Amino acid sequence: MEILLPKMGESVAEATIIRWAVEEGQRVSADDPIIEIATDKVDSEVPAPEDGILVKHLVAEGDVVQVGQPIAEFTIDGESSVATAPAAAAAPSPSPSQEEPTLATIEAVAAPLAQAALVSVPASNGKVARSSGGRFYSPLVRSIAEKEGLSQAELDGVSGTGKGGRVTKRDVLSLMESRSASVSASSSVAPTPLASAPKPKPAHSVSVNGEDEIVEMDRMRKLIADHMVRSVQTSPHVTSFVEADVTRIVDWRNHNKKEFQAKTGQKLTFTPFFIEAVAKALREFPGVNASVDGDRIILKKGIHIGLAAATPEGNLIVPVIRHADRYNLNGLATIVNDLANRARQGALKPDEVSGGTYTVSNVGTFGNVFGTPIINQPQVGILALGAIRKKPAVVETEEGDVIAVRQMMFLSHSYDHRVVDGQLGGSFVRRVADHLESFDSKQAVV
Repeated sequence: MEILLPKMGESVAEATIIRWAVEEGQRVSADDPIIEIATDKVDSEVPAPEDGILVKHLVAEGDVVQVGQPIAEFTIDGESSVATAPAAAAAPSPSPSQEEPTLATIEAVAAPLAQAALVSVPASNGKVARSSGGRFYSPLVRSIAEKEGLSQAELDGVSGTGKGGRVTKRDVLSLMESRSASVSASSSVAPTPLASAPKPKPAHSVSVNGEDEIVEMDRMRKLIADHMVRSVQTSPHVTSFVEADVTRIVDWRNHNKKEFQAKTGQKLTFTPFFIEAVAKALREFPGVNASVDGDRIILKKGIHIGLAAATPEGNLIVPVIRHADRYNLNGLATIVNDLANRARQGALKPDEVSGGTYTVSNVGTFGNVFGTPIINQPQVGILALGAIRKKPAVVETEEGDVIAVRQMMFLSHSYDHRVVDGQLGGSFVRRVADHLESFDSKQAVV
């Protein structure tokens, strides 16, 4: 049978092959990972469908593969592998004493040869192995190392901070910074006979005047850039703003966050309050919980709210809270904390970052008062949450209007003006603010 690259979400059409975890001819158990892949959102693994043998790799590490494309040939235990196993037509069947050497035997024999080759090959060849010492190096890391002229030994000596000790782009750049002084000093040494060989291209080009630095985008940044440009070209963006008085929420959280954590085991941030209000408003305004397909509007039945988050590498990822309207405050706090933690660790699964019907971006985290967010296609709206600030405000009382210090924040709703007009877009964000302002500050911690 052929193993196909599985569908990994509504908006994921392709993936990059990072590493084969199973070699050709190797036996594997059902659900064991056979290959590691990377999409524009997350890294993931493809498991074996049954107990059996992986007969042949149909794609190579570094290849970009479309969803549904065959990636391997596989034989299920108990079935004949004659039709799929590669064989030399003229070669006789090996006897038991002439069996193919195992992977462990090959590695044991090849290790000293590989080490000898590493010593004998000059560093100027610029090549870095995909794996060394049992550790795999991603195409991006190898590219940076080769451009910077790092030897295999230097790369093997880097302490990886990525998942499973993997060396990341940040690790390599940190190494380059630490050795910059020695590189500058060595540049004045007389060239060796190998100096005539072409030198590796520097990873970062600098401007002629020496004041600017030109940095090549990594793959994730290129994909984000393309997604943002396509969104602006697809949807005419309009943004409506409202200001909300969230004093009740701030006061209730300040008085109850310790008790909340003691009872639920979860830290209580402001995000669950915001998600709860957005989910209520989406139920009342289904035209915002939608997408566009040509000249048709698709009204989504499920309310799946994406929460935009920045990764430690500075990229953007949007984990999705599915059926957000079905959770109470406790449930939202649990799922928000879980998704946020795993987003920072790069441990999200593909189906956890796809299928969103509406997106929320908390720009207040960076101290921003408000923003004009770009729609996450194919959705038709996105809400930016500004920073909560103490401000003087007019408060209506039975004795008349008074000026009081209140906790205020701006909400910015960007929407697709092809299908969401000003009345709908403005009314929706106003309703979100109403739900925030009407929070029951007398409710008990459940």
